[in-house]
Amino acid sequence: MPELTEPSAPYAPRVPPLRDLAPWLILFAGLAALYVPTIIDFVQGPWRGDRNSHGPIVLALSAWFFYFQAKRIQEQQLNLPRIPAPLSGSVMVAIGLALYVLGRSQALPMFELGSLIPLLIGVVLLFFGRQIAARFWFAFFLLFFAVPMPASVVDVLTQPMKIGVSISTVELLHAFGYPVARSGVIISIGSYQLLVADACAGLNSLFTLEALGLLYMNVMRHESVFRNITLAILIVPISFSANVTRVIILSLLTYYFGDEAGQGFLHEFSGMVLFLTALFLIFAADGALRALARRFERPSA
Repeated sequence: MPELTEPSAPYAPRVPPLRDLAPWLILFAGLAALYVPTIIDFVQGPWRGDRNSHGPIVLALSAWFFYFQAKRIQEQQLNLPRIPAPLSGSVMVAIGLALYVLGRSQALPMFELGSLIPLLIGVVLLFFGRQIAARFWFAFFLLFFAVPMPASVVDVLTQPMKIGVSISTVELLHAFGYPVARSGVIISIGSYQLLVADACAGLNSLFTLEALGLLYMNVMRHESVFRNITLAILIVPISFSANVTRVIILSLLTYYFGDEAGQGFLHEFSGMVLFLTALFLIFAADGALRALARRFERPSA
């Protein structure tokens, strides 16, 4: 007579004991104590301006990719050796803390937020080692786009872009018969004058779009190096074209509805719509490159 056995209990994932979670809780508490005040200050300071408004977006993308890459490693069940590197990890943590103290005490935003990069690299090296840290290289690289650049560097980079946007806008509007003229980066249309500011020069949107494009390529994991390089290069003219379109829309809004319409709610709304349009163009360009690659692969196959 067969023996009766009790039904086995359903599988439950192992919950780490509190003593195993203690180092991580202490680590997260330390990072929060350092960088939560920094993020609050940045939200109220540098990130409120047009030059660095892309910062929180890129920071959120980098945090998401940390989670995405960790989940990818877990799902693929990669047997990566966990060999902590205490020496190199301690050096990176020391560099990060020194940059943080220097940036926080001397009001240098680039050093204060930039210190997060070597600090996180050092933490991963201390806990997991070089091979696992190498798997997160893109998340560390993405953080560079969130670090605010010095105003002198931004001015040098944006001046040619502002002139290019102004020239393109005036030429296109003039081709359609609008009474438009340009003096430097000041556009005159009808009885109104518009200054092409840093926000319309495209540097912040260029950084954000470049970061999104690189993230898109890393998540999709395209094997074609040519396709990846071409798409990364195409982001630059896509961003420029989107900002020319934005300035044209703002110029037409001002011309037809007055200065309040151009500088009010419609100003920010047009920037959001055109940013989404630029993202759509990135996806469309990637689709065109994919179709082109398939077309050239068929004869060889």
